[in-house]
Amino acid sequence: MNEKIISLDSVEPVEIYGVNDVKLNIIKRHFPKLKLIARGYSLKVMGEANEISRFERKLEQLINQYHKTGVLTDSVIDRLLGQTGDSILESKNELLSNDIILFGNNGLIIKAKTDNQRKMVSAIVKNDMLFAIGPAGTGKTYTAVALAVSALKNKEVKRIILTRPAVEAGENLGFLPGDLKEKLDPYMQPLYDALSDMIPNDKLNQYLESRIIQIAPLAFMRGRTLDNAFVILDEAQNTTESQMKMFLTRMGGNAKFIVTGDVTQIDLPSKQPSGLLQAVRLLKKVEGISIIELDNTDVIRHKLVKAIIEKYETAK
Repeated sequence: MNEKIISLDSVEPVEIYGVNDVKLNIIKRHFPKLKLIARGYSLKVMGEANEISRFERKLEQLINQYHKTGVLTDSVIDRLLGQTGDSILESKNELLSNDIILFGNNGLIIKAKTDNQRKMVSAIVKNDMLFAIGPAGTGKTYTAVALAVSALKNKEVKRIILTRPAVEAGENLGFLPGDLKEKLDPYMQPLYDALSDMIPNDKLNQYLESRIIQIAPLAFMRGRTLDNAFVILDEAQNTTESQMKMFLTRMGGNAKFIVTGDVTQIDLPSKQPSGLLQAVRLLKKVEGISIIELDNTDVIRHKLVKAIIEKYETAK
């Protein structure tokens, strides 16, 4: 008889075992040929080698399901453990057809809601670099962050890097109270807000402390090589041409880059051209780079936001 110790270091054991081992007993019913002994973060498995291998694959599916949704119910365990290879594929196809990107906190379903958001999802699968340009409220940043979190949860990348240029939109950064981090955090808040919808607070804090997720001003990217990472440059309309070139050339191996921006809200000095406009002009025909333009039809905030954008555009 073969024996293997499996470590559950990526999840709290109670999420897999259940209270009073209720969930573990369901798992045992699906593997009658194995003997399972749970001891804290270790799970001893005894039986035939091929059956142990099958158990490991199924256990990984359960853990991934928990990381994606934040919950693992008895019925979900029964369904996942009863799936064959074909039914698993069908489930994945069902998720894609429903435009679901990932499950956020407390089972929150995060999905592409408009045609152009769906194009973003499709484009980043086929390309390593994506420019998503559009007005406020079109969900370009939120969708980009969701794609990054999904890639991290699916172990397609090892880290997420989120960055913005620290350009003042009428405010005076130098006179804000606090240290550098406290001065810059308000500029990064939309990124924190998106992440807080998708990752439990304790897990998010762990990711931030271990630098699996990094949120930093664009200036901090200089000199780095960003590999095995999903990288998002937000508010890119406020980059200078040299800053944009610097950022784009940070791309390393196994990296995905998304650049988002609103060309109607450039806060650079009047004589300073936007690096986003130059990049789109230069790179629009480069293979491996996709450029998607979102518009008023993609606005998913309050219905008045769409009306406001339309009025401002007609007043030009």
